[in-house]
Amino acid sequence: MNDLPLNDDSLPSLPPSAVSRQVVRMRGGTLQSLQDSMVNEVPIALVYNEISHAVMMATPDDLEDFALGFSLSEGIIEKPGECYGIDVVNGADGVEVQVEIASGAFMRLKERRRSLTGRTGCGLCGVDSLQQVCRPLAPLAPSQGFHTAGVRAALGAIGARQQLTRLTGAAHAAAWCGMDGDLRVVREDVGRHNALDKVIGAMARSAANPRDGFLLITSRVSFEMAQKAISAGVAALVGMSAPTLAAVELADAAGMTLLAFARGADFVCYTHPQHLLGLENDGA
Repeated sequence: MNDLPLNDDSLPSLPPSAVSRQVVRMRGGTLQSLQDSMVNEVPIALVYNEISHAVMMATPDDLEDFALGFSLSEGIIEKPGECYGIDVVNGADGVEVQVEIASGAFMRLKERRRSLTGRTGCGLCGVDSLQQVCRPLAPLAPSQGFHTAGVRAALGAIGARQQLTRLTGAAHAAAWCGMDGDLRVVREDVGRHNALDKVIGAMARSAANPRDGFLLITSRVSFEMAQKAISAGVAALVGMSAPTLAAVELADAAGMTLLAFARGADFVCYTHPQHLLGLENDGA
């Protein structure tokens, strides 16, 4: 899966991830004309075996990672090897990501496919019945080497890697981190789900072992964010904002250690604290 074929000819023509516009700012009673950078979001159509499945509003970066990660985290394919190729094609109305998947995966997709338009921060994309919300997920083996020191190291480093966020103030980030806190993969997007899918796709393309690290997201931890992390086989998820009850209950049932409100040296551990090393040194 490391050598997934891509149509690189289309990539240079993709829209930019950020655009500068002339604005007028009022501050302290004074008007000022200046340039302001805004994050870009464009329609991204995910097309499987020539059949359109979903249209997401997303930042047009790392779209191969996005397509593969979305396919895995939404259960469209069960493993990276079921994805045979990805073409990214820019058009007048948006960007089309053409994904070729195995016939078995495509048959499963056709059984539950529906047309939808995803919004920024959308949830449960591609689901059209309540029975599909809580799809079966394999239980996770406890993380090995997950330590408070690594969490703090990752939290201290993520800000410097959020280039799009610093430029526009309107992007979310997700990161795949080594247990020591080293940021191995960082992706940004206007949608938090999209950023996480991009990281999951990058992990799959590099054949990363999900037990070798943890996921860090700069957003809240919703049910779908937890579900995506679990589907990727990652046993530890750190969120910088609040979790939802549904996310906590899902993580607890799956065996995933979930941290939230993670900022600086602080965090709250909601599930499976026995798998997080270093708590005894913090007085927990």
